[in-house]
Amino acid sequence: MRPSDPWGRLKVLKNTHNGSYTWQVIAGSATLGLVVAAGAVLAAGPWDNGQRKAERALAVTADRTGGAHHGRPTPDGPRPAPSAPAVLAGLGTATHDAPRDAAALRDTLAPLIAAPELGDKVAASVIDTATGKQLYGTGATTAMTPASTIKIATTTAALSVLGPDHRIATTAALSPDARTLTLVGGGDPTLSRAALRTMAADAAKALREDDRKSVRLTYDVSRYTGPVLHPIGPNENIAPVTALMVDEGRVDDTDRGPAERTDDPAGDAARTFAAQLEKAGVKVTGTPREARPAAEARTVATHRSAPLAALVERTLTNSDNDIAEALARQTAIAKGESASFAGARRAVTNELRKLEIPVAGARFADGSGLDRKDRVTPALLTALLTRAADPDRPGLRPVLTGLPIAGFSGTLDDRYRDGSEGTGLIRAKTGTLNGVNSLAGTVVDPRGRLLAFAFLASGSLSATEAEPALDALATALTRPTAR
Repeated sequence: MRPSDPWGRLKVLKNTHNGSYTWQVIAGSATLGLVVAAGAVLAAGPWDNGQRKAERALAVTADRTGGAHHGRPTPDGPRPAPSAPAVLAGLGTATHDAPRDAAALRDTLAPLIAAPELGDKVAASVIDTATGKQLYGTGATTAMTPASTIKIATTTAALSVLGPDHRIATTAALSPDARTLTLVGGGDPTLSRAALRTMAADAAKALREDDRKSVRLTYDVSRYTGPVLHPIGPNENIAPVTALMVDEGRVDDTDRGPAERTDDPAGDAARTFAAQLEKAGVKVTGTPREARPAAEARTVATHRSAPLAALVERTLTNSDNDIAEALARQTAIAKGESASFAGARRAVTNELRKLEIPVAGARFADGSGLDRKDRVTPALLTALLTRAADPDRPGLRPVLTGLPIAGFSGTLDDRYRDGSEGTGLIRAKTGTLNGVNSLAGTVVDPRGRLLAFAFLASGSLSATEAEPALDALATALTRPTAR
């Protein structure tokens, strides 16, 4: 080793000199190390219990809290804006954890329930999710038309059966002779044109490997059975329910809310796929027709939907009818039922019964809530929300995280405005049909308790009057009650 290498020199000395001299060298090296370290500390600045005083002083600069960091402030520069308070209180962090006074809550809600704007029939349930105890109920076991709040049941059943990571697959299968390609619908209503473009590229690659430049195209929608049209008929709120469609059958660029829909979503999807195959260099002979793939066909392209957790959140936030009906059928398939309105009804009912949800009087005529034959009770809805809040059932949590936030997102983004006390504190699924209005969700009360609530009303003359009355009921849960 080179003499100029201090660590190498020390090693040589240790091996060639007596112990006394070696320890002198070690001591000298240690002293030198301490001197170097001390110099580094002096260069960096003074320390106090392991932290530089300069750093600590900067960290605790008076009144410099909140706001974005834009570099070192100047004496004349603007001061950071103060941080906004938390929108929702953290669960388990409240200082008051005593249960809500049920009698006081009853006194608070009773006059609000009687609001004439809600119509001639109102039923309600409020549950403490931690204990499962009903804090308030009026007609809580009365089955009523829920409108879109039934989506809470549809999504809970789907998550319970399939799990939050489940994805819906759309595939392309090539016949053994490589002459026929079949686009196989799996029931994903969110399938996009971009996804079909990627699938077409994969299929084209497989055809080139088989030295094929042209192919016949068929499409398979056999995964679903029963009527394609929802009982309400052709409607801007839902496309024909089929196992193959692109962008929920919308003919515009929207991704939520009412929109004009195609009357042939499966055929349109196949024609879109054919166009993408042509762009990928594959000639499509003839017109795409409906047919199942050959028995020995091999899969050459696959697209998987977003995870079920994301589909559930999108369903609830935007009150998406197409995804809701798809989830109901996916549940039916997993439960061994036919993928139809009737099969979905049986599958959802049986799964909720398995979850020990009170289904007496309930009828799930569809998965979206557009059918007026649907019936649920407020107690059923609050029981579902309580299950979703159960720490032992994390797979159901998307039911809560998907609920619209009052004044901020989804179907509640234009409600709870003008300084409402409920803004940001309430998460709830809305429901609206002619003469039917509902609201079901969760709220953290002033004691830090997570409450589940469901308010179902019928006979109202105007949604614009009924909705503020429902919002007032939910807002009352955010206020302290005294008795």
